[in-house]
Amino acid sequence: MKVQPLSFLEPGSQAKIKDIIGGKGINTKLAEMGFVSGSILDVLRNDGTGPMVVAVMDSRVAIGRGMAQKIMAEKTT
Repeated sequence: MKVQPLSFLEPGSQAKIKDIIGGKGINTKLAEMGFVSGSILDVLRNDGTGPMVVAVMDSRVAIGRGMAQKIMAEKTT
């Protein structure tokens, strides 16, 4: 499977986080929301503009496109 930025995945996709590209601050912020290497997430909304909505660790989270581009994920479905 191909590792790509989360922002490239279409709604209905499930993916596993492989890496987060960024400094300590963004890694900490994302980790507090449940975005850590190995986490499984479901893409609920990604219409190409505005924030994405994903389900991660039994929570729905809206994240900006800039943050989504720093989350490298491997599509599982």
